Amino acid sequence: MMKLLTSIALIVSLFFAFFSQSVFAGDAAAGDLPENPPITNRVYLDVEEDGKPLGRITIGLFGTVVPKTAENFRVLCTGEMGASYKDTIFHRVIKNFMIQSGDFEYNQGYGGYSPTHNNGKFDDENFELKHDRKYRLSMANAGKNTNGSQFFITTALTKWLDGAHVVFGEVLDGKDVVDHIESAKTGRGDRPVKEIKIVASGELTEDGEEAPSKDEL
Repeated sequence: MMKLLTSIALIVSLFFAFFSQSVFAGDAAAGDLPENPPITNRVYLDVEEDGKPLGRITIGLFGTVVPKTAENFRVLCTGEMGASYKDTIFHRVIKNFMIQSGDFEYNQGYGGYSPTHNNGKFDDENFELKHDRKYRLSMANAGKNTNGSQFFITTALTKWLDGAHVVFGEVLDGKDVVDHIESAKTGRGDRPVKEIKIVASGELTEDGEEAPSKDEL
């Protein structure tokens, strides 16, 4: 009897061991994503909701893959070429999709421009990086080769955007801030009922300190 119980216990333990390995192997396969390229710059967005601080979103830019797109965003964060994300709102928020900002001209979703290109727009640099994970930073546009200043941060897998929008960065810290913005109550045009505004932006050193402006160098 004891041998029978021992055999049954062994079979059960082997079954669960096999089952567990299969599950975890499946999870690992599902989680196997391409490694991100090196981060060339770290920038930040300090955000408020109705005048109350929400926190800081820190973003890493992938300038080795999309240097023009990354540089465009960096200078809009620092404001070193005049145009800046400071006082720009998140004008469009869709749950389980993305949060959008970057219209520093009108805060309505139809303005903004690239300060690094003479005509204010620039071509899609490439589509090497994919919308294959949450918290991707990608360019909003009005069609092919119409990139300006508007951007969005994904809050879900959005692979159908591959080939139409240029991914150029990813949220490093402040994902809780992104999640809070995503959960905001919205009204007409997916606009948050409470104003969610970028009150400061800039570049960070590798140590997380605010990088000096060009005037300070």
